[in-house]
Amino acid sequence: MKTECISKFVNFNDKTYSCPISVAMNLVGGKWKAVIIYHLQHEPKRFSELRSDLVSVTDTTLTLQLKQLEMDGLVSRRVFGDKPPLKTLYSLTDFGQTFLPALRALTQWGNQVVTERGQFM
Repeated sequence: MKTECISKFVNFNDKTYSCPISVAMNLVGGKWKAVIIYHLQHEPKRFSELRSDLVSVTDTTLTLQLKQLEMDGLVSRRVFGDKPPLKTLYSLTDFGQTFLPALRALTQWGNQVVTERGQFM
């Protein structure tokens, strides 16, 4: 099955992209965004839980990636309480949930690559 970009150029969030795949990569590309979404796919999590799931990410990077995902509408942030320590939960939005089929395909492909060329630990 051949999948092609619907248009040569697209406009999304006041930016021009050469293809819809560029839009997708802007939203979920990079080292951490898809991994964060992976860890939020089943339940909301606190920052500390995400930090534990992503052992090699710095607090600054995780904060930045979560803010970008929130600004793009993929992740929501809810703060509970009115006195410190506040409880903050991150969860996928309905829009973020729409990425899960692609994420499952990426996960399956990643498992295949490691099976054939790497090693599970």
